[in-house]
Amino acid sequence: MNIRKATINDIWKLVDLRKVQLIDEGQEPMSDVDQHMYEFFKNRFMEDSIIQYLVEDRGEIIATGAVIFYEFPPSFTNISGIRAYIANMYTKDEYRGQGLAKKILNKLIEEVKAKGLTKIFLQASEMGRPVYKKVGFHEVEYYLEMDLS
Repeated sequence: MNIRKATINDIWKLVDLRKVQLIDEGQEPMSDVDQHMYEFFKNRFMEDSIIQYLVEDRGEIIATGAVIFYEFPPSFTNISGIRAYIANMYTKDEYRGQGLAKKILNKLIEEVKAKGLTKIFLQASEMGRPVYKKVGFHEVEYYLEMDLS
């Protein structure tokens, strides 16, 4: 297995993975979102506001996860205003339980630390919640957060 950062050349693969993830989470594919997803990923890569990792096994992407950087107004606890949001965490069924999500998550946390940010937040599925808590996230209102300070 190979873990690598996604590039702008991977966008259509990311679109396909995201659609599989959404269907797996119970969403019905009621509209054609391909171009909208493509534009989202293209813009994030062009702005350097996303870091996404891919895990490949024999040329097939089997797991992924991203951190997206959003700018909010500065606050007393976040002077830069930049917040890190974990998104697109997904592992194909047959590869679950092998620690891939945890490996991706740890890489994403290191990326956030390298940018000097001190908080990460995410919204978790019921299936993902235990993984995030094992790594150090805790519940805050309706989302999970990790304090790196």
